[in-house]
Amino acid sequence: MTKEFDLGALLAERGAERYELHGRYLNAQLPRMLRTIGFDKVYERAEGAYFWDTDGNDYLDMLAGFGVMGLGRHHPVVRKALHDVLDASLADLTRFDCQPLPGLLAERLLSYSPHLDRVFFGNSGTEAVEGALKFARYVTGRPRVLYCAHAFHGLTTGSLSVNGEAGFRDGFAPLLPDTPVPLGDLDALAGELAKGDVAALIVEPVQGKGVHEAPPGYLLAAQELLRRHKALLIADEVQTGLGRTGTFYAYQHEDGVEPDLVCVAKALSGGYVPVGATLGRDWIFRKVYSSMDRVLVHSASFGSNAQAMAAGLAVLAVLEDEQIVANAAATGALLRSRLAALVDRYELLSEVRGRGLMIGIEFGRPRSMRLRSRWSMLQAARKGLFAQMVVAPLMHRHRILTQVSGDQMEVIKLIPPLIIGEREVDRFVDAFTEVMEDAHSGGGLLWDFGKTLVKQAVANH
Repeated sequence: MTKEFDLGALLAERGAERYELHGRYLNAQLPRMLRTIGFDKVYERAEGAYFWDTDGNDYLDMLAGFGVMGLGRHHPVVRKALHDVLDASLADLTRFDCQPLPGLLAERLLSYSPHLDRVFFGNSGTEAVEGALKFARYVTGRPRVLYCAHAFHGLTTGSLSVNGEAGFRDGFAPLLPDTPVPLGDLDALAGELAKGDVAALIVEPVQGKGVHEAPPGYLLAAQELLRRHKALLIADEVQTGLGRTGTFYAYQHEDGVEPDLVCVAKALSGGYVPVGATLGRDWIFRKVYSSMDRVLVHSASFGSNAQAMAAGLAVLAVLEDEQIVANAAATGALLRSRLAALVDRYELLSEVRGRGLMIGIEFGRPRSMRLRSRWSMLQAARKGLFAQMVVAPLMHRHRILTQVSGDQMEVIKLIPPLIIGEREVDRFVDAFTEVMEDAHSGGGLLWDFGKTLVKQAVANH
């Protein structure tokens, strides 16, 4: 007889070993990095846009699990849906039937995408991208996909081939024969299309790395070029989709843009069950799945599982019932305007940009000699250290979790849960202002931490 498994007892007995266990059995660099920057916290619980540590202190989450927690943590509607689907004891993943939940979620998802017709459900954003790449290559009969410089589309081999950051690609060659073009450069796009071997362009309407938005008119003009050359437009909405930028999809900020394939994931999970989706036009799916012999030519063992489908349906219900997309637009505009007002006040603050609740705060070279010498010290060691210097006191002094937007970027990216409101905006802006005041007054703690980061960067070289 199986011994009773008690998860609560196991966590009570071994939970304090979390960092040691990770260092011993998983990625040993993660706990090392967290300890270096003082982020090795022990969180006991989470709800909405907040965590609580073992002392009962609350932390404001402005990261949302890299965008996964669009509804915050443990939304009651999503929790109930998952309890309900487990209690239903469905005959899930038989592989030789058609369960109702995948069809129902596809129907709801496509209602936000009126020019698209069909959905493939996988397990992650990178898998959604892999599906789109495969479909585009197959239906066009062409080998090459174009992507934008600084893009991030995932880390599996196909997705890595359209990843615009060299740090992720280094050491993993050979990759697929894909080609970067600058975001917004229509001449470069036209030049590549003229070669006749391009299957598609994949693009994030707002890039996650650095929070750079496609210039006005670019997506529509790119779409027209691609159609002229019988190539496809793939919109990667893994991070920007489901309301993040203040519209359901980020490409919808530009009238007339109708991608042939759209990739979503992250927020569709409700923060619980991994899920990814590749949406596309009917003719694309019919060509890929052209006969019964090809019925499983692209599939996923855990794709369309009942828990993921239930979570997705619950997420879409909450988005509508609680007007989450409208909240992201309004709260994002408030947060951006409050932060943009600080640009003229602080010389280290260069620009505030973004859409909805996807915001980039960029720092730049100061004018005054006193600050310039310190800035140059950090830049000589490693670009991006000043942004990390800001992230650290936001956490240590103000208990606000943020992230640097990419390797060697002086940009902090804010992608909080889409449920935040004026209270969270006030808390973040007040804390950020205090950190900026400290940086510009030459506050010892902030710049001392900068020296620690410099030593660490030098040691890593």
